[in-house]
Amino acid sequence: MNTVPAAAPYGTWPSPIDAALAASHDGRPDHLGTVGDEVWWTEPRPAEGGRRALMRRRADGATAPALPAPWNARSRVIEYGGQPWAGTVREDGELLVVFVHFTDQRLYAYAPDGPDGPWPLTPLSEVGGGLRWVDPQVRPEQGAAGEVWCVLEEFTGPAPTDVRRVVAAVPLDGSAADDRTAVRELSDGRHRFVTGPKVSHDGRRAAWIAWDHPAMPWDGTVVMLADITEAGELTGIRPLVGNLDESVCQVEWDRDGSLLFVTDLSGWWELQRIRPDAVAGGAVPSSRLLPPRGEEFGGPLWKIGLRWFHPLDNGLIAVLHGKGDHRLGILDPETGELADAPGPWTAWSDTLTVHGSRVVGVAASPRSAPEVVELDTTTGRTRTIGAPHRDAVDPAYYPVPEQRTFTGPDGREIHAHIYPPHHPEHTGPEGEKPPYVVWAHGGPTGHSPLVLDLEIAYFTSRGIGVAEVNYGGSTGYGRAYRERLRGAWGLVDVADCAAVASALVEEGAADPERLAIRGGSAGGWTTAASLTSTDLYACGTILYPILDLEGWATDETHDFESRYLESLVGPFAEVPERYRERSPMNRTERLSTPFLLLQGLDDVICPPAQSERFLAAVADRGIPHAYIAFAGESHGFRRVETLVRALEAELSLYAQTFGIDRADVPPLGLTT
Repeated sequence: MNTVPAAAPYGTWPSPIDAALAASHDGRPDHLGTVGDEVWWTEPRPAEGGRRALMRRRADGATAPALPAPWNARSRVIEYGGQPWAGTVREDGELLVVFVHFTDQRLYAYAPDGPDGPWPLTPLSEVGGGLRWVDPQVRPEQGAAGEVWCVLEEFTGPAPTDVRRVVAAVPLDGSAADDRTAVRELSDGRHRFVTGPKVSHDGRRAAWIAWDHPAMPWDGTVVMLADITEAGELTGIRPLVGNLDESVCQVEWDRDGSLLFVTDLSGWWELQRIRPDAVAGGAVPSSRLLPPRGEEFGGPLWKIGLRWFHPLDNGLIAVLHGKGDHRLGILDPETGELADAPGPWTAWSDTLTVHGSRVVGVAASPRSAPEVVELDTTTGRTRTIGAPHRDAVDPAYYPVPEQRTFTGPDGREIHAHIYPPHHPEHTGPEGEKPPYVVWAHGGPTGHSPLVLDLEIAYFTSRGIGVAEVNYGGSTGYGRAYRERLRGAWGLVDVADCAAVASALVEEGAADPERLAIRGGSAGGWTTAASLTSTDLYACGTILYPILDLEGWATDETHDFESRYLESLVGPFAEVPERYRERSPMNRTERLSTPFLLLQGLDDVICPPAQSERFLAAVADRGIPHAYIAFAGESHGFRRVETLVRALEAELSLYAQTFGIDRADVPPLGLTT
């Protein structure tokens, strides 16, 4: 387009990026793996009830779904799930895949090229949330018919914390489908949380990561090591590395019998090697594979089975590394040379797999959505092999982001991505400053990557700027940066978001009267905490939030995060007043701006009861607000109709609050 942009008020610009288009591109490929010569992964299907489709790329390059609807490859272990499938090639040359079906959380087996559909391997349970499975590894040589080694999560009572997790073996012959006792428990149950076992190449040893409350996996974990007997039992289970102040987020066996692992003992997640046979007298002779670089080679273990590195058969190691976003590199551990993969991709996701000399990952950039990318290490060439990015609209409508570092309170650094309003045919009138929405990510131990997001483009192409803030507590910038939130949740995150918004105003980039804030989950907390503690924002969008810390500390969330607040806020028994004072639930008298509250009714992480109590507390206060609850949605929205409704409601809130006339979205009914 070569037209001269026409002046039009910010927020009124027409855009081809509607809510349906943004919703149809929600989510990313994930959970990569190989089955024989094929690459497999899961993909989101917003138009199919939000299921995760299991995809396969055949050796001939053809890509197709491996399972038809309604099969949904997604685990609920620790509610956030993790690697939900694994595959192998049987002795007869046929492929065999096992996967977790979301609806009933049973583990199923499936011969994708056979005549029959999937068959169950595990039973149902009537207790609590039932039996759940994640991070499987198919071991066809184990037992009479082969086994699946994985994590078993078992509810033992009605409370969300009545749960145990162990490393377990499930027979492939289906004998456990109706008989819980046919499942062999391999670990000793000494830890509350475990990852799936990684078996050494010679089959003699297994290693996994474990941790216990009140630590979260980015606080402190331990690597457990065990010997494997000929009968497939784990013996001599003992800790190898890790402690309460060291986060090990991944382990993998190298072909020489050494164990590779990522630890943040230095203050950054770094790749190290240990030789278990050399451990003697309590000493742990591990060694770095690279000198300190001030970069992260790992990340937070929010899901079971994430992979930031993968050894190749030729001795090289594929690694994800960087400060902020990760990029893919190939490390030669003998020389210490680290070469980055070529291509336009700037942010690689925490899932990697290898096949021979090829590395496969999921990558994106500010101009492309996540896609499955392959690197051939022998030629150095990269190519897209799955879920390819295709421009649904003219890329001229995409935002042009700026990666910024701001100065916050006490001179601390705050990392953020700024997306100014952008349109190929329009600009703002002279002298008018644009509205801006501050986006607070979830976690809060999380990170917003700098990648193409059509939800952001939905706003920027209409003349509304977006500021994504990786506030103190975010990952990607070292342990010290993420520990800024220790005891200070609701303070540091709120102050950092406000500092970025205020800086944009001071620079003349944003209208001080038209600032908003939005976020989901922990970002919903930051949004609500900001609206009830500052007068900076004109309105806010709160999605599936935490609103009442006391409720969260007393069995009103799931087990995984049930003691997360001990590090974020402090032990409840010691500082109960801090829980009461910081909760937006107890500060509604300070709320004076319009807000939109969006909630999934099936959410067990941030339950609707908190939203409902918050609404009751603001009732009859005269504050314009809207509450939209979605049946069938849990933590994070996945269905296309939900995503469309939520996005249009959010735009309508800003239009009404900022005095923008838009007829292309249904008006949001605000009540007082």
